[in-house]
Amino acid sequence: MKKFILATFLFIGSFATQAQEGLTWHTNIDEAIAVSKVENKPLFLFFTGSDWCGWCIRLQKEVFKTPEFTTWAKEKVVLVELDFPRRTPQAEALKMQNNLLQQFFQVRGYPSVRIAKAGLATDGKTSFELLGETGYGAGGPNAWLKGPEQMVAKFVPYTADEQKAAKKAAKKKKA
Repeated sequence: MKKFILATFLFIGSFATQAQEGLTWHTNIDEAIAVSKVENKPLFLFFTGSDWCGWCIRLQKEVFKTPEFTTWAKEKVVLVELDFPRRTPQAEALKMQNNLLQQFFQVRGYPSVRIAKAGLATDGKTSFELLGETGYGAGGPNAWLKGPEQMVAKFVPYTADEQKAAKKAAKKKKA
């Protein structure tokens, strides 16, 4: 019974995080990659310590929760939150996913933002092309967005075949 209550709490909590400012923050990287390919946008990977990292909380307040960021993000990127909380419980699968991505992108501190394009390695596994990285920067949303905007400009759109495959996979999942 305790597991059911905990799972329900985590499920409802994930929607609260995702609904912030009308933006969708994905927590499942596979779902985010599918959306990235269908919408032909790069991934915006936000590595955070949501319940303990002061700079992460400050970046959220000063940038991510502003109308300027909301407008930019909806148009330019697919948002992914990769959280490393200390007090908030997380499912083991989510912890493992976030740790693997932290290692892959060599994240050493928080907050860290990586802009990336998902692809496939020669062995068929998911790989990423890093377009750039940043962290907290003072000056508000307009000043902060100058860096990510330059990174997004490096994004080479997915091919028609990649988009078609992603749409087909999404339809399969819904059925």
